[in-house]
Amino acid sequence: MLTDTIIEDDRWQQAGLEALAEAAASATLAHLGLDHARFEIAVLACDDSRIAVLNADFRGKPQPTNVLSWPAEEHAAQVDGAAPDLPTGAADGPFAHELGDIAIAYDTCAREAVAAGKPLADHVTHLIVHGTLHLLGYDHLRDKDATLMERTEVEILGKLGLSDPYS
Repeated sequence: MLTDTIIEDDRWQQAGLEALAEAAASATLAHLGLDHARFEIAVLACDDSRIAVLNADFRGKPQPTNVLSWPAEEHAAQVDGAAPDLPTGAADGPFAHELGDIAIAYDTCAREAVAAGKPLADHVTHLIVHGTLHLLGYDHLRDKDATLMERTEVEILGKLGLSDPYS
């Protein structure tokens, strides 16, 4: 399996996060031509209080957010709008190449899904795609990078039968 999900908040069990995370991350890698069998992503399924602590510790923002990601390696492009330098993955063998970690907060995700009038599963799928792209070097700090990342998200979500979250 590509994703190793650690459930801290039981509401994620009912939401089916393990299957959603696996499908979203696998679709992301497949879209970029990467073999999901060569990689691993750790997913922490938590609540707002836990993600607020992580957000404060790692980003200096002591409030909850929907998703955070920590790439194991830097893959970002130097030129604004250029594609990241994607990893090749682990060679055939018993160990996968670790892409990094994603944390996702149930409370914020549920609120956002209700506010957007969309199913929680669709919103969570988008956020896992978004987090996985961050692990692969995509970002949205610079304008052209944001355009590339959003376009890539929309393409992946479209392949999964989900609508454009930015429209």
